[in-house]
Amino acid sequence: MKYQAIMSAPFGKLGIRCSDTDLLGIELLPQSTKLQAPLGEMAKMICAELEAYLADPRHEIDLPFELDGTHHQCNVWQAMLAIPSGQTQSYGELAAQIGSSAQAVGQACGSNPIPLVIPCHRVVGKKGLGGFMHRADEDALNIKRWLLAHERR
Repeated sequence: MKYQAIMSAPFGKLGIRCSDTDLLGIELLPQSTKLQAPLGEMAKMICAELEAYLADPRHEIDLPFELDGTHHQCNVWQAMLAIPSGQTQSYGELAAQIGSSAQAVGQACGSNPIPLVIPCHRVVGKKGLGGFMHRADEDALNIKRWLLAHERR
């Protein structure tokens, strides 16, 4: 089974992958994807945390997670966790903070396995939104816009 849960979000569905103890991945799925009830306690907890965040942007998601990435990706993901809700930081600003390049930060943002939990949507281009999850199409950017607007409420 690919997902331990598939839940609704205002911008589509979220496919949840987890172990018995950790969140492993969140995938953005089309609205047409069929819902799947959580399989197990961890999947239930993850869905409850995400539902709380989607209902109230001030809710801080508190979940154990396991990241599988390069050393650089993990550094970028860790730095993104420090960006407060309702605020943004440019790829270049984040890169300067961790001694990297804006392009490398953008690549790590796009490879983020747990969007929403690690807030890659808070990292934007110098002159615009930038991309979202290795995509720059209108559907992906609309999700990023929704998340940013949600957090600014």
